[in-house]
Amino acid sequence: MKIVVLAGGKSDEYDVSLSSGAMIANGLIRQGHQVLLMDLALGFSDTAGFAEAYDKHAQQIYTHQIESAFSKRETGEIGINVIEICREADITFLALHGGIGENGKLQALFDVYGIRYTGSEYQGSLLAMNKQISKELLRFHGFATADWQILGAEEDLTQVSLPAVVKPVDNGSSIGVTLVADFDSLQQAVKEAATFSRNGKALVEQQLIGREFSVGVLGEMVLPVIEIRPKQGFYDYTNKYQEGLTEELVPAPISPELTRRLQETAQQVHELLGLQVYSRTDFIVDQEGQPWVIEANSLPGMTPASLLPQEAAANGIDYDELCETIIQLSLEKEK
Repeated sequence: MKIVVLAGGKSDEYDVSLSSGAMIANGLIRQGHQVLLMDLALGFSDTAGFAEAYDKHAQQIYTHQIESAFSKRETGEIGINVIEICREADITFLALHGGIGENGKLQALFDVYGIRYTGSEYQGSLLAMNKQISKELLRFHGFATADWQILGAEEDLTQVSLPAVVKPVDNGSSIGVTLVADFDSLQQAVKEAATFSRNGKALVEQQLIGREFSVGVLGEMVLPVIEIRPKQGFYDYTNKYQEGLTEELVPAPISPELTRRLQETAQQVHELLGLQVYSRTDFIVDQEGQPWVIEANSLPGMTPASLLPQEAAANGIDYDELCETIIQLSLEKEK
């Protein structure tokens, strides 16, 4: 098949997306596909079709120099010829994280143009990406999720119960996330997190103490539970993506009963938010053994350090097979 792998874009998770995109593109090439890796915000200025773009970069992964990465800041959200090239492909693999690639806007645009793509449609993408909406849905439907407030940097913060977790309302990869224990730190954390949110607000959440887990869903299959143990601090951006800073155990060393509860909840969250093809739901399990839903991810990371590929591998699905499965499930979704 002719497959475009879209990565990068104007997201705060740009580097992570490029890493996912390169891994996915290589995996699909090994599966025998004709693959073009393309930056969402840059596109290709010298071609208007998949065939010409692919021929120019045949059997090579298209990577950007540092200058190109910065030049995208001068472009719009969607680069030149992106729509035209994706329309000519059999399917577009979304290796995007954050921004319009994960909040449903790109999916809605692709629906208008009849472009087939991997993962969830725009409704599920929107619900999962916006932590305020997803937490309201989770709470309404009886799922345990930490108490929260949506606050701006200029609002009264004196009523916030500490310690707390401060995070952007609609971002991922733990970008802009801070654990706070005092009022001065809270003010600074809200101000920082708000800069990463499209609505200029921060989600201030009760801090839960416990063990951290994640569970992936792939089609009708719920993957093994993985436990996340940062060696220092919490599972922030650095601990997620720098090798050796976090211990990840899969299958998680927990009881069959807790495994079942986490897997069932992940499947239910996947369905509640209208997610499709694949997703990953993150949890904290407190000292009483109660699982709390942190958030759901509609486009889980596919880097060498990412959790979903590790979960799939524990279930006997190697990386290339995982990429192929996502393609096939997405094509079935389109039917």
